Amino acid sequence: MKQSVNPMQKKPSRFAATVALVLSLATSLAWSAPPAVGDAPPTLLGSDVEGQAVDLSRYAGKAVVVSFWATWCPYCLKELPILEGIQKTAGKERMQVIMVNTESREVFRKSARIMKDLSLLLAHDNDKRASEAYGVTGIPHMVIIGRNGKILRVHRGYDESSLDAIVADINRALAVPQ
Repeated sequence: MKQSVNPMQKKPSRFAATVALVLSLATSLAWSAPPAVGDAPPTLLGSDVEGQAVDLSRYAGKAVVVSFWATWCPYCLKELPILEGIQKTAGKERMQVIMVNTESREVFRKSARIMKDLSLLLAHDNDKRASEAYGVTGIPHMVIIGRNGKILRVHRGYDESSLDAIVADINRALAVPQ
């Protein structure tokens, strides 16, 4: 007995496959949303000057400032010594500033040589994974993380007029219990 195939039977399976694909894409887009205040941040931030992975989990229990920057950004360059001073005042046992450069590896290496006396951790986001994970769409982009490991504040496209608010947020991050 030969079984006949009804062409209408293929449509539901094609429809189901289309629905599954749409749901899959929607789910993946939801997962790729940048972290928000109260979220745990992505842990990988690129690599340091020696090429070693910079992993945020190494700084558990500390307030952490992650600043995405580039050499062509005037305010990014102005904030370097300010963040250096804040980190020194807070103490490396309580706070870590990680400056994530978004330019080519060559530009990063030259910049790192020039800034070798800074105690800030310089990282390079060569493959743009950290930038994508943090939702960086413009420079400067700063994420302030409390001692409890949760995002306290995200500052995007800021300038000198935001300095008081940024310092207040860093002080709040330092005050957050572990």
